[in-house]
Amino acid sequence: MSVPPILKLYNTLTRAKEEFTPIDPANVRMYVCGPTVYDYAHIGNARPVIVFDVLFRLLRHVYGEAHVKYVRNITDVDDKINARAAERGISIRELTEETNTIFQADVKALGCLDPTVQPRATEHIAEMIAIMQRLIASGHAYAADGHVLFSVPSMPDYGKLSRRPLDEMIAGARVDVAPYKKADTDFVLWKPSSGSEPGWDSPWGRGRPGWHLECSAMSWKHLGEVFDIHGGGIDLVFPHHENEIAQSRCAFGHDVMANVWMHNGFLQVEGEKMSKSLGNFVTIHELLHTEKFGGHMWSGPVLRLAMLRTHYRQPMDFTSKALEEAKKKIENWIRAVRITLGGEALALGPSSDVIAALADDLNTHSALTALDRMFNTSGDEQAKAHRQLGADLVFLGLASRSELKKPHVEASHVRADEVDALIAARIAARAVKNWAESDRIRDELVAMGVVLKDNKDGTTTWEVKR
Repeated sequence: MSVPPILKLYNTLTRAKEEFTPIDPANVRMYVCGPTVYDYAHIGNARPVIVFDVLFRLLRHVYGEAHVKYVRNITDVDDKINARAAERGISIRELTEETNTIFQADVKALGCLDPTVQPRATEHIAEMIAIMQRLIASGHAYAADGHVLFSVPSMPDYGKLSRRPLDEMIAGARVDVAPYKKADTDFVLWKPSSGSEPGWDSPWGRGRPGWHLECSAMSWKHLGEVFDIHGGGIDLVFPHHENEIAQSRCAFGHDVMANVWMHNGFLQVEGEKMSKSLGNFVTIHELLHTEKFGGHMWSGPVLRLAMLRTHYRQPMDFTSKALEEAKKKIENWIRAVRITLGGEALALGPSSDVIAALADDLNTHSALTALDRMFNTSGDEQAKAHRQLGADLVFLGLASRSELKKPHVEASHVRADEVDALIAARIAARAVKNWAESDRIRDELVAMGVVLKDNKDGTTTWEVKR
């Protein structure tokens, strides 16, 4: 029996890379902040989704699929949602359903597994009210003017995660400055709702939750008072994660909310911070379905590979050049695997080299270097190495087993005049409603590796699918 690898993860809370020891190896628990579903997710949002999907895959490999629980929430009550729904003249529910459907399709295209649970904030109002009642009873929160606020001075070690000086924390809280606050750093847990805003009945009147409270309630409901890993982007360290910790620790009386806090680095686009004013704001959906970025539509595996080439904690520059390089690399890898497999099924698991790299704080750069070594293997060991390459591509979410099983067809083996003649014959068969002949010709073209696209104007275009 093989010995499971020792996982080492960088913990933002301690500022150190530590050996990961789950609270219960039979129930490893991870929470990651998910989308606020008011608009398409941008490419920066894709980074934590991909990073923590890789960690989810690694944890499942080490502890077993049945023993890992991954929760990624959906924020479906938020002032941005209210404003966007009003702007579009649709209901809040209609907006959140539409946006979440697009998000789920986009991240699936990026090769991400479904989390174990995707809770919605609006389904956890009872848990939020229970947390607030606990905080008020213990003196860590207070009600004022229909609001409920967390009292930061009531928690002497507030700020342990971000380690920010008090003046910076006060500046970060200025957005919520109001006369009913006892201290500038106090933050909102609950706020009143007007007739047109979404709201729920509570002991403090009709209202809605603050963003920070939502995640504390959902993680408690699905993972317990203390769990193993909490993840998200580096931009969430303060105030969001800091405030989650404050709420959860003070409500349940523990020294920690999660034992390990992990954060991925910032992403910029073509060397600049992404913003709509600079015209470099790009969504996952646009990258997958339009030619807005770099003049190409990019496949999910290409976007995923481009992300994984940079270590998750490092800042990343997202460029069209990097996508071109990723596209070429993944096409070469898949071609090599298909030639070796020759249509056979792939039955291997991930290699020890890839697992060892990921076990060292998700070192995806080293993992991909191992894939390059497999690809460049020659001689008697090539077939074995290329099969293993295929298994690692599947494990990393860069290809599916069915994709790798497809027969390899070189473009040079397909003659354009032969394809055009078959297409013409198919069009003629369809014109006289000879569907059997039309299907036979299509099947013949598919066997050649040719993919047809029937256009609305009656024309047919084609390409060779490698």
